[in-house]
Formats: sequence, C-alpha cells, structure tokens
Amino acid sequence: MQEQLTLPNGVRIFTELIPAVRSAALGIWVGTGSRHEKAAESGAAHFIEHMVFKGTHRRTAAEIAELTDAIGGQLNAYTTKELTCFYARVLDGHLEQAMDILCDMVFSSRFDEEDVKTERGVILEEIGMYEDAPDDVCAERLFGAVYRGSPLGRPILGRPATLSKFTGEYLREYQKAHYCGGDIVVSLAGSFPPDIMDKLKARFACLPSGCKARCRPVRYTPSITVKKKSIEQNHLTLAVPGLPCGNPERFTLQLLSSILGGGVSSRLFQQVRERLGLCYSVYSYGVSHAETGIFAVYTALGRETERRALDTICQVVRDFAEHGPRQAELDRAREQSKANVLMGLESTQARMSHMGRSVLQTGAVLSADEIIAAYDAVTREGVRTLAQRIFDLKNASLSAVGRVSAPEEYRVLLS
Repeated sequence: MQEQLTLPNGVRIFTELIPAVRSAALGIWVGTGSRHEKAAESGAAHFIEHMVFKGTHRRTAAEIAELTDAIGGQLNAYTTKELTCFYARVLDGHLEQAMDILCDMVFSSRFDEEDVKTERGVILEEIGMYEDAPDDVCAERLFGAVYRGSPLGRPILGRPATLSKFTGEYLREYQKAHYCGGDIVVSLAGSFPPDIMDKLKARFACLPSGCKARCRPVRYTPSITVKKKSIEQNHLTLAVPGLPCGNPERFTLQLLSSILGGGVSSRLFQQVRERLGLCYSVYSYGVSHAETGIFAVYTALGRETERRALDTICQVVRDFAEHGPRQAELDRAREQSKANVLMGLESTQARMSHMGRSVLQTGAVLSADEIIAAYDAVTREGVRTLAQRIFDLKNASLSAVGRVSAPEEYRVLLS
C-alpha cells in the first residue's frame, strides 16, 4: 500500500508498506547532479555526496560507520548526471535510528577543511580508477562528444582542475543552494510503524522551500571520438539518439534493446559473437535524460576484427529496422522484462529506488500492474516503427578507445 504527501516546502514523501518483510529501505533523493553545475563547479555534486560521510556536528565519520554496523545496516550514496541519492537499508526495528543517522549526514555535515583535502585525494583516485577502465572511458567520451559544450557532456566526478579549488565553505554553500524542498523526494519501502509519515513530516518540514533544479536543454550532435590507449582490445560504442525520461515509448525501447542486444539469445550476441566469433562481449543499452537520450551498442574486440564487427553490427541494426522482430523474439523479451520487474520489486531497496527515481524523473510512480500492462501493450509493429525512427545511421556516433584508427576511417565505415 502506497501513501504520498507533499509538504508546504515542496518535499515529496512516498511510502510503501510491505507487511511480509522485516526490513525497510529509506532514500533521500535530491534533484541535482552534474548537469546542474557550471563549468567551474564540475564535480561539486559528487564531492558533496562523499563529504556527508565525513562527519556531522553530532557524529564523527567513525561513529557513523560504527553506529551503522551496530544495527546491521547498509548506508550508501551515489550521484548521476541529474540526481543524488542517499539511502539506508535496515531491519524495521532500527528504522528510526537509521533515519536519524541519514538525515544528520545529509543536512548537518561539517565540511571540515581537512576532510575536504582527504576526500579530494580519494576522488582523484576514483577518477584514476575509471581511467583504467576502457569501457567507462569509451562511454564517458561518447557523452562528451555528442553533448559537447554542455554540462551533460561533462564527467560526474569532475576534473582535477575544478576539484582543486573546492573548499569546505564552498561545498557547504553549494549544497545549501541546491538542496531545497522542491528538489527533494523521500521514499520509504518495507516494514514500518503506522506513525512513520508523521515522523518523516517532522524531519523534513524544516527544510527551506524553493529551488526546482533548472538546466538548459541540450541536443544530441552526431560525433566520432577516438582515444589511443595501449590495451589488448579496442572498445567501441556505437550510438544513435534515444528517448528522454518518461517517454511513453520507453517500454517499447526496452523490449527492442532486449531483442537486439540484451542477452545471449539477442541478435547481436548470436550474430557477432556466436556465429562469427568476432568479439567476446557485445550488448545494447539505453540512457535517458530529461529531454534527450542515447541508444548504444557496445563491443570490445581485437583491432583486426573491428571493421568486420562494425559492418556486421550495422547490418543487424538495419535489418532489424527494416523487418522488425519476430513474434517469438518479442514474446521472449516481454517475459524477460516482466520477470525482471516483478522479481526486482520483491526487494525493499528496489521498491524504494523505483519510487524515488520515478518521482524525480517522470513525476509519477507506476504500479507493478501498470508496468506489466505497458509491456503487454507493445506490438511487433510498434517495435519496428521505433527502430526505423531511431536507427538512422546518418545520426550515428562512435566512441573508440584502444589501438584505434583515425576518426576519418570510422566515419567511412559508418557511411
């Protein structure tokens, strides 16, 4: 049973009682991420996510860790291009303590200068870790190319040059300016007492109102980007414009992706890997943002096979756009997606995340029955029509990392 409430300051609270479980998952979702930063602020949202774990006016970082372990809880956070999430998962008997710890961290962090210096080093190491992961570099460079010149094209972690200028006071003021009631969603799923809504209201009613994060709309621009890296495989991501968050056709795109490159029975896996042996890994995925999106195919392979692999991928994509899926493929993808939804929602954390993310990104929370009905409504013709619309390879982009060729050679391949 779901309950929802909007406080006078704009904070939206969503709860879902699941009586059969003994755990509860609580999330504080803030509608601000890396795309809301100016160029000189790049990395600030992610830096704040780190700093809330470094101690508050009531607790040291060590005490936060010890208290969380003492109640057998899980405490974590993450930052994306468009939101920041802080969450806790505990047994229902420890929910109020977890709520106190989480709220204390998010809204009463000290932002001590020494902690800022320490955590800056941690984030620089995190940047180095991602630089050593060529698939991540490939994806990051793709976004930087197709959304060049916009915050959406900048890395979530920021850059060493911007991180070096952040101080505790700067981060505190940035948080104060962006963590306002209108941009905060609280989601709770699991087992909890009947008066939990009153306790949540008391916690969040004191936050300042206002904000409602704004960002300039961006447009996808076809691009080719290459980065030479001395590694064994070349990592390639081929992309076309996708769908924005909340688009009614997102369920059709999900089934399209599953059929095309979503698993071992998908067309790309069967053709590129199983029949031709051109790669070890190949798959498709979609990324959606407020007003734009990308649909991509990723593969990693030797330089000697990349030309044939790209030709094959383009051929598979064109054939799919022309003829659409077979009914058996659509039925298989539909059942896979429905199973993933229903089994995923057996987790209190998954339900909490579904509510928080849905409210921030689309303004509404679909029930499991509504999601299943949306998948059931997808038809072969609907998938084919969408494929024809998005798979226009004149709009294709490519990111390549490894012992790669010049951009002009890949441009010829795509044409």
